[in-house]
Amino acid sequence: MYRIFMIEDDRGILDAVKNSAEKWELQIFGVKNFRNILSEFSEMQPHLVIMDVGLPAFDGYHWCKEIRKISNVPILFLSSASDNMNMVMAMNMGGDDFVAKPFDTDVLLAKIQALLRRAYNFAANMHILEYEGAFLNTENCSLTYEDETIGLTKNENRILSLLLENKGKIVSRERLMDALWETDSYVDDNTLTVNIGRLRKKLDAKGLSDFIRTKFGVGYYIGEEEI
Repeated sequence: MYRIFMIEDDRGILDAVKNSAEKWELQIFGVKNFRNILSEFSEMQPHLVIMDVGLPAFDGYHWCKEIRKISNVPILFLSSASDNMNMVMAMNMGGDDFVAKPFDTDVLLAKIQALLRRAYNFAANMHILEYEGAFLNTENCSLTYEDETIGLTKNENRILSLLLENKGKIVSRERLMDALWETDSYVDDNTLTVNIGRLRKKLDAKGLSDFIRTKFGVGYYIGEEEI
C-alpha cells in the first residue's frame, strides 16, 4: 500500500482526499507539526507528497525545496491560485504536477496514480534516515545537514545506516564488521577503526561533532543511549 504525505492545513480537504483514497488502497497521512515537516517526512518515508502552496509558517515552495535536498519522491502541488506563475514556481521548485483548487478528488487521485506508476514501476523509493536535522540518503551515499551535502564512501554509508537504524542502541564492533563484509571482501578490526575515524572527521568538519559516540570496549551509537 502506497503512503501519501499530504501537507495541507485545511482539515476538510484532507479528510475528503483520505476518504476517496481508501478505494484505491492509498494511505493518506496529514501533518502533525507544520514547523517539523522534514522530520515527519523522514519518519514516514512516503511514496508521494501532496503539497499545498499556502501553509502556516513556511509555504509549500520552501518545503518542496527542503525535501528535494534529500529525496526525489514525487511531489504534487495544490493551490487555490491556478495562474501560470504558480504553476511555473511549483515546477521550478521541484514539483512533478499541479492541481488547482477547487478540484475533483477523482481527478486528483488519477494524477496520483499516474505519478506513482511512473516513479515506482522502475525504481524503489529512496531510503532516508534522520537524526537531529541530519538526513542520510542510503541510496546515493550522502548525508545532508544545514543545506550542505557530505559525500560518503560505501563503508561510511553502511556504518551510518546501521547506527541510525538503531538510534539509542549500542551497535557492537562485530556487527559493524559483519555489515561491512557485505560490501568488501575482508574487513578487520583495524579497518573498522580507520573507517570510523575518517567518518568522524567528515562529520566534525560540517558541525556534527560527537554525532557518533563510543561505548568503550563495546561499540558505537547515535543519539541518547537507552538505559
